[in-house]
Amino acid sequence: MPRAARPGTAYQRKDALHQRAKREGFRSRAAYKLQELQRTHRVLRRGQRVVDLGCWPGGWLQVAARIVGAEGRVVGVDVAEVEPLGLANTFAIQADLTEPGVAERILDALGGLADVVLCDAAPKLTGVRATDRAREESLLEAVEALLPVLLRPDGDLILKLLDSPEAQAVVARLRKQFARTKLTGLATTRRHSSERYLVAQGRSLPYVPSGGHDQASGGPPEGT
Repeated sequence: MPRAARPGTAYQRKDALHQRAKREGFRSRAAYKLQELQRTHRVLRRGQRVVDLGCWPGGWLQVAARIVGAEGRVVGVDVAEVEPLGLANTFAIQADLTEPGVAERILDALGGLADVVLCDAAPKLTGVRATDRAREESLLEAVEALLPVLLRPDGDLILKLLDSPEAQAVVARLRKQFARTKLTGLATTRRHSSERYLVAQGRSLPYVPSGGHDQASGGPPEGT
């Protein structure tokens, strides 16, 4: 799976939201995207188990951890190492989403099936249209493949999409798996960005057991 995009020189990084995030202690301006989605859709709630796929540098982890509270659990996954957040209810795994056994590692850290899966990841773009579309498709398919294993029945998903036929195909498949879906843009998205977010609620398909993990078990693992 291609690495998620990292900050570069293709855009003005230090905009007003970047400066605000720095003042308020968030790892990235993306934290305000999840806050905006939460105000509109109320997907996250206290006590939930949450998975953040493509979590670096940790802005969404911080927001989710505050909302679910001490009773909840948030597990992030990224190919890049996430510096410790100092949050007792949050754990980050350094791994590629397509690695064998990654789902079992997530479930072990989470202590059971996820109530919500988040993904704000994007492929590292090259400017070559065919390559970029293939990378976006690979990333979305990796997330899609993990959903049956990680997300409980009636669980929710927030997924970032870049405008492409490949993304549209993934959305079409996901619409059949959730009771309610909505594509939305955000005021906190950078100008000229093509990104949108799929908010999918009420997963209607059953989970797929993986590796013999007791996915119905509750609470975080001991010692966390």
